[in-house]
Amino acid sequence: MTQDHYFSAQPSGEFVAKPLTVTLAGRTVDLVTAGGVFSPGGLDTGTQVLLSHVPPPAPSGDLLDLGCGWGPIALSLALESPHATVWAVDVNERALELTRRNAAALGLDNVRAVTPDAVPDDVRFMTVWSNPPIRIGKNELHGLLEAWLPRLRDGGDAWLVVARNLGSDSLQRWLDARYSGVLAVSRAATHKGFRVLRVRNRSGLTGAITTIPAPSN
Repeated sequence: MTQDHYFSAQPSGEFVAKPLTVTLAGRTVDLVTAGGVFSPGGLDTGTQVLLSHVPPPAPSGDLLDLGCGWGPIALSLALESPHATVWAVDVNERALELTRRNAAALGLDNVRAVTPDAVPDDVRFMTVWSNPPIRIGKNELHGLLEAWLPRLRDGGDAWLVVARNLGSDSLQRWLDARYSGVLAVSRAATHKGFRVLRVRNRSGLTGAITTIPAPSN
């Protein structure tokens, strides 16, 4: 699948919704997917690793799925924390439409599937779960994280899953150096060739939020 499919606001090709049955938050659910989004055939390995190695999310507040695709991470957050507001962020309009349809199918009214600029600037997140788009390139990825990690609340944390062979260790070193003394960066798990990185805001990090889009993974 080309970069156009992953990162374009309007992916090429006809939008044809297809049924998909997956297990999220311990429940078997019937959803829809389509071409032109990340991993349209089901849960990719990285997302599976992330979802199996994160602690339960905060029961309330604002939670973020950065690069939501058809919605597995956002839906998991919403199922586990029905009283929280889950922001499912993506630049891909098809991904957002799929996430909205899937949330509606599950009766989840706490999911906000929106483009990055639709998230109010004053929203701060209790947690971020993300399978970030590593393949957009190092500089773009760093800019993406610099745009969103400062929006963690004091004591909040981000959980990122990154393939070991796609630079998980170098990303951990960059995060450590970039936010030394402010964000505590650690490796929470290693499984199936992926690292799960935990990034915790321990000092009330604040800063200007730059307008950098959140690509579909």
